[in-house]
Amino acid sequence: MEKSVIVFDGECNLCNGVVGWLLKFAPVDIFQFVPFQSPQGQDLLKQYDFPTSHLETVILFDENGKHTHSDGFLKIISKIPKWRLPAALLAFVPRIVRDTIYKIASRNRVKWFGKSQTCTVSF
Repeated sequence: MEKSVIVFDGECNLCNGVVGWLLKFAPVDIFQFVPFQSPQGQDLLKQYDFPTSHLETVILFDENGKHTHSDGFLKIISKIPKWRLPAALLAFVPRIVRDTIYKIASRNRVKWFGKSQTCTVSF
């Protein structure tokens, strides 16, 4: 796999903000960003048996497979040199705790941060 693929919600302000941050701070050409609403996003969701009507988690596809929830997020930020240590330290927090926090934020992301009319990346 040439680039790690991140599938995200292109209508979520929080998701678009994180993608914008990654575009600014991640090494060039390590990620391909795919909104789940795009044809490519829908194809990936179908191929890996995720629901296509909504997205409950960011999904990272890399050379080691697919990663979701807090593991996916930590793997994404660990690919940024300055964030490797914080990602490694956060990985020591038990997954059940990390995923509980992640799922609460995921369920409330549009309520807390709003919905966007435009996506950070074009599709």
